Amino acid sequence: MRWLIDGAAVDLEDPSLYHGRAGVALALLEAAEHFDNEQYARAADVEADALVAAVATTENCSLYFGLAGAAFALRALGRDDSADVALDRIRERFDGERWNEMFELLMGNAGIALGALAAGDTDLAVTAVTPYLTTADRTNHGVNWPVRPSPPRSHHIAHGTLGVVYALAAAGRAAGRDDLIEVALAGAADVVGRNEAGCEGFLVPHSDPPHRPDIIERYSLGWCNGPAGDAQVFRLLGQVTSDPRWADLADRCWTTVTRSGLPSRLRPGFWDNNGRCCGTAGVLALACDRIVERRDDFDFADRLVDDLADRAIVDGSGVRWSNHEHRATPPDLAPAPGWAMGNVGIVRELLRYARLRDGGADGYAVQWPDQTATRCGTNA
Repeated sequence: MRWLIDGAAVDLEDPSLYHGRAGVALALLEAAEHFDNEQYARAADVEADALVAAVATTENCSLYFGLAGAAFALRALGRDDSADVALDRIRERFDGERWNEMFELLMGNAGIALGALAAGDTDLAVTAVTPYLTTADRTNHGVNWPVRPSPPRSHHIAHGTLGVVYALAAAGRAAGRDDLIEVALAGAADVVGRNEAGCEGFLVPHSDPPHRPDIIERYSLGWCNGPAGDAQVFRLLGQVTSDPRWADLADRCWTTVTRSGLPSRLRPGFWDNNGRCCGTAGVLALACDRIVERRDDFDFADRLVDDLADRAIVDGSGVRWSNHEHRATPPDLAPAPGWAMGNVGIVRELLRYARLRDGGADGYAVQWPDQTATRCGTNA
């Protein structure tokens, strides 16, 4: 965090959870509470003030790149009036079906619903997910949705069916709407029907037909497009339905993840990212959820943390991480501050791991909209 406060520049034009101020502010709040540190609390306030100023000029309404993420962060940071303004701006920009051409969690309706729920606006969340009731397409095993303008249907949490499922189930639970939950279960059934890892594991392709196969691998393992994120959706469905099959599916996701070879970089492009979205920190988040809920031991979490420690850049400026892009020259990318592929997403998970290791609090200062809070000793 010292590297972030002393030297890392956050893009003044980016209020987002993904790369920008909203994610950085929440991570600073996490550190302030973990360490009981006034310097981090003051830094979080500075970012919060800048986020307040950005609301009036931000046009993007999404969870990870716009106003829904800002509303969630502002509510958590105690800027309630500005959170309400952000929610009002989102509501004004709804065209009756969507906010933009994307129709998924990172940039579209599903994420806006989750941001609204996290900011305390259940009515807006229901507004955001209701179009999924009439736009679902029947498949061999359930339903899915056209989440982008091009033909491929993606299957996972960031850009695909399971992200829509998560939003429908969360909004349905909050609003007491069984119809939303039923459609969520149909969407989950579509993805479960695509499993290619047999009865012990869980591995579903990125998309069908393959989306941009020249640069996107057929299978991923992290939060965004792989079983580490799929398991988060199954955790929520287990809590919503009390059906133990969702815990079994989450276990099968974890079996695939832990047997895959990560975090070792087995080949170019296999596991190059340390970050929260598609890297080691996102897997650590699930590992810690399982330590709380499934009473897993710390062995795999320890392995992930050791790998992060080995890959850290440590010098007089502090500690930070870069990622590796094997197709780029040079392949080592510059360290970034943000949540998705940067340092605050990693720090947030390391702090929670440290608390669990010390027998402390099992959650976060602020629960993320698409990561269900743990229930101790649950089968969900």
